Amino acid sequence: MASDSSHKTIFAAMGANLAIAITKFIAASITGSSAMISEGIHSVVDTGDQLVLLLGIRRSQKPADDSHPFGYGQELYFWTFIVAILIFALGGGMSIYEGITHLIKPSPLENPMWNYIVLGMAILLEGFSWTVALKEFLPTKGKQNFWQAIKNSKDPTVFTILFEDTAAILGLFVALIGIFLGHLFNNVYFDGIASIIIGIILAIVAVVLARESKGLLLGESANPQTITNIRSLSKTEPGVQEVVRVLTMQLAPQEVLLNLEIQFSKNLTGEEIALTVESLEVKIRQKHPEIKQIFIEAKSLTAARKFSPTSE
Repeated sequence: MASDSSHKTIFAAMGANLAIAITKFIAASITGSSAMISEGIHSVVDTGDQLVLLLGIRRSQKPADDSHPFGYGQELYFWTFIVAILIFALGGGMSIYEGITHLIKPSPLENPMWNYIVLGMAILLEGFSWTVALKEFLPTKGKQNFWQAIKNSKDPTVFTILFEDTAAILGLFVALIGIFLGHLFNNVYFDGIASIIIGIILAIVAVVLARESKGLLLGESANPQTITNIRSLSKTEPGVQEVVRVLTMQLAPQEVLLNLEIQFSKNLTGEEIALTVESLEVKIRQKHPEIKQIFIEAKSLTAARKFSPTSE
């Protein structure tokens, strides 16, 4: 289930993008700027993306049933992947198309001051949204570098908004530079080139988001630190001789499935193994409440006994 911070990040971004989209299209209609049209398209796509993420969060919270015994948490990862496709196809594709069209059939720019005012406002609003996303992301970063934190993050909503806002700010500066150079040199082609560059930026961001979402969608393991902690906790139990395997799967940002294979001491009885398993489950849940499903395969040296899974 996505956290409250995810909702906060999405609503902040959606409000900013909706306001920006309206002002961009007004400026584009007045000035005829191709870069402004691309930026308007970009903001509309971003607003739609945030609605898709909210849909993903809502659907991921459906309770488990017979057809989906582990719940619907991975729906969030699916809809995040759809967001990446939308950014690539609608945001990147339409911006590049608009830029190429403007290069083939250029039109003179008028009233550049409107563009500068709108772009300045947009930079401030996007900067606010980016700051909100960054503040929500940094606590999860820990001692990892930025890219490692992105790769290890299990909540795609926060880093998706962070990437979108980063691309938006870069696009705004590209549009600003393109419009400025176009008027400085009285060359209408700078505007079209800026639009194409904006499209390329969006396409790159979309590919990165799709790659990260794919890993989560296909069944990514839990955070490496979580796996290390589970192994260490297991070894604290007196009856545990060896931790054979720790298998995890991220089912949702705050939901992990754990399959633990343990070699127990040869002198333990079946009842003692059961008590050790129960104690270990309690320790794991206390340390990692995000682990909702625990399956422990308990093996002694003389026999293999499998215990039924437990869940919250």
